[in-house]
Amino acid sequence: MASAAQAASVEELSASAFQKYLSGMDYPASKQDLISHARKNNAPDAVIQVIEMFQDKTFQSAADVSQEFGRIK
Repeated sequence: MASAAQAASVEELSASAFQKYLSGMDYPASKQDLISHARKNNAPDAVIQVIEMFQDKTFQSAADVSQEFGRIK
């Protein structure tokens, strides 16, 4: 199995690996803010793909993002 840092696909991506790429994020944040921040943290495509599936709303906290991640997964 691939390591978390190299999640080859959305299915292999864990919540903790996902959150790692959003560490230091300032909330509230839009979906676009999350994508920009993840890219700055060199997130793999799988992370960006997951965020792109998020609802277009304002996220109030990391917990809010985790909840949305859980909804998609």
